[in-house]
Amino acid sequence: MLPIDEIRLNFNPASLAVLNGVLAFLMFGIALDTRIEDFKRVSRMPLAFAVGVGAQFVVLPAITYALTLLLGVGPSIALGMILVACCPPGNVSNILTHRAKGNVALSVSMTAVSNAIAIVAMPLNFAFWGGMHPTASGLLKTIALDPLQMVGHILLIIGLPFVLGLWCAHRFPQWTARFKKPMRILSFLALIGFIVGAIAGNWRYFLDYVGLVILAVAIHDALAFGTGWLCARAFGLSDYDRRALAIEVGIRNAGLGLVLIFSFFGGLGGMAVVAGVWGFWDIIAGMALAGWWARKPLENT
Repeated sequence: MLPIDEIRLNFNPASLAVLNGVLAFLMFGIALDTRIEDFKRVSRMPLAFAVGVGAQFVVLPAITYALTLLLGVGPSIALGMILVACCPPGNVSNILTHRAKGNVALSVSMTAVSNAIAIVAMPLNFAFWGGMHPTASGLLKTIALDPLQMVGHILLIIGLPFVLGLWCAHRFPQWTARFKKPMRILSFLALIGFIVGAIAGNWRYFLDYVGLVILAVAIHDALAFGTGWLCARAFGLSDYDRRALAIEVGIRNAGLGLVLIFSFFGGLGGMAVVAGVWGFWDIIAGMALAGWWARKPLENT
């Protein structure tokens, strides 16, 4: 069996184009459920918003970097963990926050604003932490990643569909009200299908190497949820807000990570396996956490 850093998962150009389309559709579905008021609402809860942004784009990547060093994972696995940590949240977080009796308004606003911020922050964050990593940086240099090229790609598959969805929601409110729920469900199913397709097309590799990453992914995911909750608690936010931020930081858009891995990293083994496993584990862990909170009354804070 080849070392995981030497394998490349297979995705032909036609399949990759379809996957880019699936992710663009997912972002369009998120935007349909977003309103301009969601961005304005942020001004009414600046502390919670600032804590959430800091936890997602500063604290989580830094903790992830430290975790890769502590676990001593291979270079491509480390890059995969860092890339997932730099990804924005998905709209699954809004559903789980509602289930967890958390602040849904904060969750929706954070998802909308974080996806907009991630267009620029994600590639820069990944280039910074990946380039500083003692073992993964060498692998990153051989790939010759261009952050500006990644920004352009993210603009096409996240930025453009997101703006188009916002425009549709504003211009055609009746149509949006009728179709946003089916679109949200369809986009979620498309994301799951996308991850399933990526794994099924490279099933042998996932079977061979999943054992190398499952523990790292489980610990990483638990730390992501914990990061959101602890940051919120450290700044004195209520239990209502803490639940929302825990889920918002814990849920990462691994589908976007997979698209970027196939687009810019040639399906690099450790990165792809981490993102694929994360896509399933993240949702399962999030549902378990939200279900636990659903049975637990909110603290009077």
